[in-house]
Amino acid sequence: QVQLVESRGGLVQPGGSLRLSCAASRSIFSINSMGWYRQAPGKQRELVAAITSGGNTNYADSVKGRFTISRDNAKNTVYLQMNSLKPEDTAVYYCNARTQLSDFWGQGTQVTVSS
Repeated sequence: QVQLVESRGGLVQPGGSLRLSCAASRSIFSINSMGWYRQAPGKQRELVAAITSGGNTNYADSVKGRFTISRDNAKNTVYLQMNSLKPEDTAVYYCNARTQLSDFWGQGTQVTVSS
């Protein structure tokens, strides 16, 4: 199975930046897509950004222009660069990977945006 290990989140001020990483246990060429989801207290988990094996990306409207998802195939790693962070970005962020047969999740990491 695919194992996903996320980097630490952290506390950042509004307007600040943070980069998350997610390392997969096997080549991401074998993964149809990877993405980042987030879940705030009392809210449903939502898709933040995703990238396919072909490099196509999509983003939630709330993060377009601020967040960038990317991948490094040689390192089996996907990244989420978060800029211009807002308090409403506060959530637990989860890495996701999809194969043709299964869906895999990282452990989740807390991102808090506050003064």
